[in-house]
Amino acid sequence: MSASVSEPAPRRAILICAAALALATLAAYHNTFAVPLLFDDLQSIGDNPSIRHLWPIWDVLNPTGGYGYTFSGRPVLNLSLALCYAVSGTNVWSYHALNVLIHVFAGLTLFGIVRRTLQGAGRGGSVSPAPLSPLLSADATPVALAAAALWTLHPLQTESVTYIVQRAESLMGLFFLLTFYGFIRAVASPRPRGWQIFTVAACLLGVATKEVAAAVPVLVLLYDRTFVAGTFREAWRRRRWLHLALAATWLPLFGLVAGTGWNRGGTAGFGVAVSPWAYWLTQFKAVAHYVKQSFWPHPLVFEYGVFRAGLADAAPYALVVAPLAAATLVALWRRPVLGFLGAWFFVILAPTSLVPSTVQVVVEHRMYLPLAAVVVLTVGAGAALAGRRSLPVFFALAVAAGVATELRNRTYGNDLSLWGDTVAHSPESATAQNGLGVALYQRGRLQEALAHYDISLRLDPASLTIHYNRGLAWLRLDRRQEAAAEFAESFRLHPRFYAAQFQFGLIQLLMNQPQAAAAQFEQVVRVQPTLAEAHYEWGVALAKLGRPADAIPHYQEALRLRPDYADAECGLGVALHQLNREPEAAACFQRALQAHPDRADAHFNLGLALTQIGHSDDARAQYAEAVRLDPDGVEYQLNLGIALAQAGRGAEALDHLHTAVQLQPGLPQTHCNLGIALAESGRAEEAVVEFQEALRLRPDYAAAHYGLGNALLALRRLPEARPHFEEALRIDPQLDAAREMLDRFRSLPDAP
Repeated sequence: MSASVSEPAPRRAILICAAALALATLAAYHNTFAVPLLFDDLQSIGDNPSIRHLWPIWDVLNPTGGYGYTFSGRPVLNLSLALCYAVSGTNVWSYHALNVLIHVFAGLTLFGIVRRTLQGAGRGGSVSPAPLSPLLSADATPVALAAAALWTLHPLQTESVTYIVQRAESLMGLFFLLTFYGFIRAVASPRPRGWQIFTVAACLLGVATKEVAAAVPVLVLLYDRTFVAGTFREAWRRRRWLHLALAATWLPLFGLVAGTGWNRGGTAGFGVAVSPWAYWLTQFKAVAHYVKQSFWPHPLVFEYGVFRAGLADAAPYALVVAPLAAATLVALWRRPVLGFLGAWFFVILAPTSLVPSTVQVVVEHRMYLPLAAVVVLTVGAGAALAGRRSLPVFFALAVAAGVATELRNRTYGNDLSLWGDTVAHSPESATAQNGLGVALYQRGRLQEALAHYDISLRLDPASLTIHYNRGLAWLRLDRRQEAAAEFAESFRLHPRFYAAQFQFGLIQLLMNQPQAAAAQFEQVVRVQPTLAEAHYEWGVALAKLGRPADAIPHYQEALRLRPDYADAECGLGVALHQLNREPEAAACFQRALQAHPDRADAHFNLGLALTQIGHSDDARAQYAEAVRLDPDGVEYQLNLGIALAQAGRGAEALDHLHTAVQLQPGLPQTHCNLGIALAESGRAEEAVVEFQEALRLRPDYAAAHYGLGNALLALRRLPEARPHFEEALRIDPQLDAAREMLDRFRSLPDAP
């Protein structure tokens, strides 16, 4: 005989409740859609090459590299990020929209679980499940709505919803809840096979999203015993294959954890820098804090920092946590419903409370699912004791919670306000000080940023990310040696931290060390083969070494990984141009301009390629567009002037050549070409001045000697002209025009 069961609520009433819950959640999170990328978002979205394409799907489901990045070993999470990237790139609206949608569905699923449980999940079973209050069963729908609303709108949930990358928690939470919902439906269905498949699939997706989903099989078995079968033996007898299938999801979970080195890149596990005992002592304070935040969520803190606790430090908190844990164990046998709720709280927290972590001791997103036990217990107890009179109170609390959530989300409005708030509440957090430094760095307030980095480094001297961020700041200040030292220290601390090695390679390029830079980029590609930027910069380094043929495959790989990569298209075009493969080069520049028509360098290089092909009119138009986009480009002005002069448009040519000289008076080519144009315009005396200036800057400039000789010849200064033709031929024996002029001199009557 099953527990007393109320008549099911009308479908319309359920739909109205679901719509109200969804609308309330959207109202609470309406101001999150423009919240920028924060903290780990920058690595998991901005610097995550594996999400930039959806095919081949294996690259998305098996992201490589990463120092314990949030997406590491979590293929479903990474796939969800890739889907958002396909929609809006790094524009944040689609990421927030999906996060809110996930949370809405999680709230609706919790509503369904609580409602069906109160109505009698074990309906039709031959064994009595744990008894529930008849009042709760009679008011299953409003009680479930109150619990779901409080849970969904609770401000403690903001970190799991508003902070994009903590979708890891909310998406895992959704699959976790869907597993329970599928199990409940499978139990009640006369044809359970479909719901059983749904249950196992949801569990599998959960473990592929975040490791905490390992708790699902344990809690589903406990739920079966508590609310359906009545005993573990009966639960096993009836549904052993379903429970075994759920437990089998631990096998792929082991594989995913192994893929992160069993310790998420050295950040969590039993072989990391912190001892288990030292970490476990901190968790008494952490769990006690979670309980307090569940009832009074103020202040909320984005990052609490890493702290260590001794026995004396842990004792006051142990006096809170240990009795709760002991009460849960007792209740599991004597008051199974209360025991199940206590187990839900402690078992879900167990993976993060028992497995040592070097980077996080207390974090609010861990309470995403455990909070459900606190809320359901509170609402259930209130409804059981006070009946329907308690429900208006809980709905009023839900409204207040929604307002608090909306206010908390304002703090997330920009990274400076979030990290400023975090440092105010947790000044001894190295991560918070580092985060505030990053926010200041992004606003160009570099000295202030370095001051916070210094505090952060004092608090955590072995942090590779702090060294990395200091390197970025020094690089922005053009202090390359200091920046290089910080990047080198960063990847010394963790050799697979490819971002630091990539930046180190860029500095070597800036310092004109292409050979060393190429070696760095090769190492980066070994760690992160899907990083298009590393392939591109490797190509740049090889091109600087005079090896355009070797550079081409790297540009091509960068484009395969990122087809819209205009820099790689331009680099490939330049390499092909250097190898005289002009039609292919022109095609590269045209593709780059299709994606970015305002790139002056692409217009200019396309002009060079078209010139070599013989399309002079088209080339001239490209030079003109480059000048329009970037009037300060010396090469652009110079080549447009030359092209106009060759087209017989001398006056226009002179304007651009004069501009080129003014922009860079120390460049001999500009003076020489201006001299040529002046000479062709009949202004020989001015031409002489320009040729002389070109030769002052570069005495071995054959074209300038030849041009000066011609200008002097036009001025009938024959004795002065002849030495310049001779010098031009000496410098460039292939200069036939100079040889012809000397032959003319020899044909004169008084020639020696």
